[in-house]
Amino acid sequence: MATAIIGGAGYIGAHVVSLLRDRDEKVVIVDDFSTGLAERLQGADFLHLDICDHAAPSVLSEFFRTHGVNSVMHFAGKKQVFESLKKPIWYYEQNVSGTANVLHAAQLAGVKTFVFSSSAAVYGISEVDEVRENDKTSPINPYGETKLIGEWLVKNVSKACGIRTVNLRYFNVVGAKSATLADRGQFNLVPIALQQAIDGRALEVFGDDYDTYDGTCVRDYIHVEDLADAHVAARDFIAAQPEGESRTYNVGTGQGSSVKQIVDLVRSVTARPLPVEVTPRRPGDPPAITANVDLIREDLDWKAQWTVHEAIESAWNAALEWKKTGNDLKEY
Repeated sequence: MATAIIGGAGYIGAHVVSLLRDRDEKVVIVDDFSTGLAERLQGADFLHLDICDHAAPSVLSEFFRTHGVNSVMHFAGKKQVFESLKKPIWYYEQNVSGTANVLHAAQLAGVKTFVFSSSAAVYGISEVDEVRENDKTSPINPYGETKLIGEWLVKNVSKACGIRTVNLRYFNVVGAKSATLADRGQFNLVPIALQQAIDGRALEVFGDDYDTYDGTCVRDYIHVEDLADAHVAARDFIAAQPEGESRTYNVGTGQGSSVKQIVDLVRSVTARPLPVEVTPRRPGDPPAITANVDLIREDLDWKAQWTVHEAIESAWNAALEWKKTGNDLKEY
């Protein structure tokens, strides 16, 4: 039997592929390569497909049956908060329609377990220091809304069809196992900060007047290898539950770091100056959000192993590995 990774050529999905292959498990990949990289396929069988296409359910379900897929992990989708504010219709098309198509294909192919990559963005602006899974969900941007709707779809399909499902609400992902698997998107704070340090340019910080301990936004940063491990642990746990069981878990460290703290860590790890330019706040950014991780620890006996310093260090080491292959760090 095999596990299908939807978005397996992307940053997070490729780390899960790597982990499963390290465990000698059969893995197949589905990706449209809009942001994924072919060199991350690691020799796995793959299907080049836009999951939003009207024909996707039938094409996907046939691919699942052909390769004996009994579990699906769904990572594919758009994930930029600010972009979602500018393109809300597109985000709903990509994230909601795409998820519905993947679920439809899983149902048609008789898939037994389904893991959905959700987001802490479903919480919106929290009134507590640490959000729990049963806290109010009130997303403040289209991206978060599409993730919450995705969770509803997953739960409803679970009830209707008996598929065992897990929604994983993860927080800010950092780090890399290797240069090939590193985050090249230049959308998130750490890869942007590393690139600015490499280029000797100032890092743009969006607001330093939030109601946090140093005025900058606070987030829970989790190493991508921890996140990959959590996905596999969640799949294994839910596979042992009764048909139709659906669970939701936060995946984080339970510790928050501010933008200023991340900047200081990047300076320390790279031994390079990183000037900062403070600009106005971006719409759609909550001041602080950190995970309460009691539930995933209790149910799955899982907890994050890497610190945020180690995560940033691994990202920097991946950049140096890239340089050793004869590439210019400025092109990383």
